[in-house]
Amino acid sequence: MFALIKGWIGEKGTQLGMWLGLDSNVYRRIHNLILPAQGGTTQIDHVLVSVFGIFVVETKNMSGWIFGSERSPKWTQSIYGKKFQFQNPLHQNYRHTKALEEFLGLPESCFHPIVFFIGECELKTDLPANVLTRGLGSFIKSHSTQVFTPSEAGDIFSRLTNAKAAPVSTHSLHVSGLRERHNSNSCPKCGAELVLRTASKGANAGNRFYGCSGFPKCRYTRADA
Repeated sequence: MFALIKGWIGEKGTQLGMWLGLDSNVYRRIHNLILPAQGGTTQIDHVLVSVFGIFVVETKNMSGWIFGSERSPKWTQSIYGKKFQFQNPLHQNYRHTKALEEFLGLPESCFHPIVFFIGECELKTDLPANVLTRGLGSFIKSHSTQVFTPSEAGDIFSRLTNAKAAPVSTHSLHVSGLRERHNSNSCPKCGAELVLRTASKGANAGNRFYGCSGFPKCRYTRADA
């Protein structure tokens, strides 16, 4: 129960930190946007549309020490003496940005990808400036070069809002694509690596299972066949 409450608080903290100090009339936002992508669909955590460009924000609710590099396929979380690997969020965000580029027909220069870690974590290796643990609002506002006219930004926001309200079939396609990944070593919900673990308590104590390395943000589990 504590972990569930902590995860909920973390999500709310992300939203508060993200929007704090950002004028909602200037930075219009869309959450959990599903768009067509190569091989199916992709789900984007947060998109902010403004005259200063489109901000594509991937959030990670994690604790402990975080190790990684811009090019490595996996990053490592070290917590309580244990290490867990998870998919490089910069790579995840790259796929999300590409999906937006193709959907909107806009060049890469119009987009600002950001990875934002929440929770009590510390980045232990040098990472690009768009990987943050704090100061998200300030980082967004530091991009002050106008990319779109107000009319163009409004049109982009309308297109994405309409995509958000797409027919159920689009969301069904997304779910179907996730199910195809069910038997892989990637979490079908978020794409992070699945880690083999052993239940330490409860009715399933001693049983092995696969759990998402993105826990507690993602709580996907699968029985060890």
